Amino acid sequence: MTLEVDIPKYHTKDSMVLVGSMLPLAVLINYFLFKEEYFARTGNFLLATMTTFCFLGLAFITYGMVAIFLRNRFPSDKDLFKRIGICLSIFFLMSAVLISLLLLTYDYFNFLGYHYYENDFIKSYISVIVINIFLTFLNEGLYRFERLKATATETEQLKTEYMHSRLLGLKSQMNPHFLFNSLNTLSSLIHEDAERAENFLDHMSKVYRYLLRNNEEQLVTLETELSFTRSYFFLLKARYAEGLHLEIDVPAEAGMKRIPPLTLQMIFEHSLSNNVLSKDNPLQLAITCGDGWLEVKNNIQPRLTGGEENPEAIENIKNKFRLLCQQEVVVIEHNNQRIIRLPLIPEREPVTT
Repeated sequence: MTLEVDIPKYHTKDSMVLVGSMLPLAVLINYFLFKEEYFARTGNFLLATMTTFCFLGLAFITYGMVAIFLRNRFPSDKDLFKRIGICLSIFFLMSAVLISLLLLTYDYFNFLGYHYYENDFIKSYISVIVINIFLTFLNEGLYRFERLKATATETEQLKTEYMHSRLLGLKSQMNPHFLFNSLNTLSSLIHEDAERAENFLDHMSKVYRYLLRNNEEQLVTLETELSFTRSYFFLLKARYAEGLHLEIDVPAEAGMKRIPPLTLQMIFEHSLSNNVLSKDNPLQLAITCGDGWLEVKNNIQPRLTGGEENPEAIENIKNKFRLLCQQEVVVIEHNNQRIIRLPLIPEREPVTT
C-alpha cells in the first residue's frame, strides 16, 4: 500500500521552480553560514546542501499554500496587485521566522561547527526576500500563461462542439425527410383546414428563423429556447398526433437563465429516435425547472433495434455544458423513465433573443 500526498500546486511547473530556485539558494545561504568549511569536504557540502534544501523546500511548499489560498480568496484580475502585496507582506514575515529558525537550529546542534551571527541572518534574509519577490512574480506569470493556454484550448474545444452541434441540428431539421414531412403535413392541412395550415406555417417559419438566427450563438435565454421548442413541438405534434405529448412547467423568473441553443431540440430528437410512439403508448415529454436545473423527462419505450441511436447528441450536450459552465449534465434512468438534468447558466452578459 502506497501513501500518496497531494500537495497543492500554484501551476504545473511548481516542482521545476522549486528545484531551480531553492537549490541555488541553499548553496548561497550555506556559503554565508559555513564559509570555506562548506566546500572543504564533499561530505560536508552534500550534507549541508541537502539539509538546507529540504528546509527551504518545505518553506517553498508553505509559501505556495499561502499563495493558493490568497488566489482563491481574491480571484479577480482587478485584485492582482492587492493579492501580490498581501502575499509578499506575509512572505517577508514568514521568511524572518524561518531563517531565524534555521540559523538557531544549526547553532544549537553545532552543525558543521556553526555559531549564530546577526550578520548571517541579515545576508540570508535579504537573499530570501529577493528570491521571494522574483518567485512571486514568476509564479503569477506562469499561472496566468497556463490559464490563457487552457482558455484557448477550451475555446477550440467549444468551437468543435458547436460545429458538431450545428451539424446535428441541421441534420435533424433540414434533412429532406423532415422538410418533406413538414411540407406534406402543410399540404394536407391546406385542403382540410386553412386556419390550421396558416398556424402550422407560422410555427414552421419560427423554427427555421430560430435555426438561422441562433445556431451560431453559444448561449440563448431559456425563454427563447422554450419559445422555439413550442414551435418545434407543434410541427412534431402535427405529424405524430396522439403519439406524442409535452408538458412545460417552467416559472417565468427562470426565463433569463441561459442554455446552449438547440439543446432541447437535440434531446427531443434523441428521444424520438430511440422510443416507440403510438396512440395507445404515447411518448410523454416533460420539461420542469427548479434549484438552478432544467429537467427533461420522458418515458422509456425502446425500439426493437436494440442499440441506442444517435448517442453523440447527448455526449455533445454534455461536452458543451462542461466547457461553458464547468458543470456536468446528469442522465438518470429509473423505473422506465429517463431524466436529463441540465444546469442553467446565470445571466452575465447580453445574449441573442
